[in-house]
Amino acid sequence: MKQNKIRTREEVLKDFEKKGVSIRCWALENGLPPSIVRLVLKGKLTGRIGKSHKAAVMLGLKNGEISQK
Repeated sequence: MKQNKIRTREEVLKDFEKKGVSIRCWALENGLPPSIVRLVLKGKLTGRIGKSHKAAVMLGLKNGEISQK
């Protein structure tokens, strides 16, 4: 499995700003609650399990697999 470069929260936020994408818009397009994505990007949720894990993996903040369950 190919491992992507892990990004920092700051890099993700700069990327959103560069592309003109809001956290809310990105979250909804990716089927995630905007509040979860915001908390992951603020570092309040670690992304260990559940939706926060899915958000962290999709944002590139951590390597991992997303379960379809």
